[in-house]
Amino acid sequence: MKVLHLLKTETGAMWALRQIEVLRSEGVEVAVTLPTGKGKIADQYRALGVEVIPGQFDLPVRRPWTLPRVMKQLRQVVATVKPDIIHSHFVGTTYLMRLALRNNVKIPRLFQVPGPLHLEQGPYGFIDKLLATEQDHWMGSCQWTCDKYRSMGIPAERVHKALYGTKISQFVEQRTNLLRTEYNIGDETPVVGMVAYMYKPKTYLGQFVGLKGHETFIMAMKKVLEVMPQARGVIVGGPWGNAHSYEQKLQELAKTHCGDSIIFTGFRSDVGQIYRDLDAVAHPSLSENLGGAAESLLAGVPTIATNIGGFPDIVYDGETGWLVPPRDEEKLAQAIIEALSDPAEAQRRAAQGRELAVRELDVNKTARDVLAAYRTILQEVERHEAVI
Repeated sequence: MKVLHLLKTETGAMWALRQIEVLRSEGVEVAVTLPTGKGKIADQYRALGVEVIPGQFDLPVRRPWTLPRVMKQLRQVVATVKPDIIHSHFVGTTYLMRLALRNNVKIPRLFQVPGPLHLEQGPYGFIDKLLATEQDHWMGSCQWTCDKYRSMGIPAERVHKALYGTKISQFVEQRTNLLRTEYNIGDETPVVGMVAYMYKPKTYLGQFVGLKGHETFIMAMKKVLEVMPQARGVIVGGPWGNAHSYEQKLQELAKTHCGDSIIFTGFRSDVGQIYRDLDAVAHPSLSENLGGAAESLLAGVPTIATNIGGFPDIVYDGETGWLVPPRDEEKLAQAIIEALSDPAEAQRRAAQGRELAVRELDVNKTARDVLAAYRTILQEVERHEAVI
């Protein structure tokens, strides 16, 4: 079996690298497209025996006049690689793939949907379905996404499911005190964390606050501090892309409402080691797949998330964590206070959450779910060709 993966970034999408590592171990032949084919991630793919093909095969929204050329280039790549399946990881690469190939190329195509955002925004879900042909299949990375496609009229047999997995060994179960020592936070100080990149609002999509809900977290912490003034908030993660001015606005908002009680650490490469320094973690996203909840559960940290997207797949309210409505700073503050006020109950939920996450989010399992979908798709193609 040979699979062509369409990727549009050389600085992220580590889930794809982890997934492909397992697929290679299962004997799948893999080729990937990367914008330049250079750099650390490209070298990691090559070390796995993956063919790396330079090329930016994302929909050229800002340079639409280049679309015919890019489509032609993708058709040439497909003709050269001759894959059994084409696996797209992003909305833009999927749109381009479908426009370039249409019904002229009888190769099954799988869109592994990275999150529900485009299905929640105006016409994008309609465009997703409109561009699809009988060669197209979808793989939801949470139950909400799978249900949404089926509600749009996509046949159930063309909708598959596989969660994004990770290497669970990177998350330590014991407190390291790395974060607390660095910022001079005592062992007895309750610390609430939020771990997320800062995505500035996209006003053209009607967004006026960030996608990850940093504003909600800051205002919830204001209410927490009114009850527990000794508590501290820690925001881990830097601005995504050109969101530096948005980061500054968040820092100013925190200073105005919480004084010096919220620390901004910027980007950290040791998240797996510092999670256990936190007494609770909040994920107040407005749109999300499993997001950072997967990481905090794997680290065994009490987890609070919004009741949207894929969070309910792993955060069960009252069992593995807390679920609160999005944009609701009052309910988020209440959940944080509850978690900090009852450590025994918080740890009970965290332990159950970790058990669930270890069982469901090990990349060795999730990548084999992807492989099972490949086999199902190819078997369906064989049956269809036999009938013809």
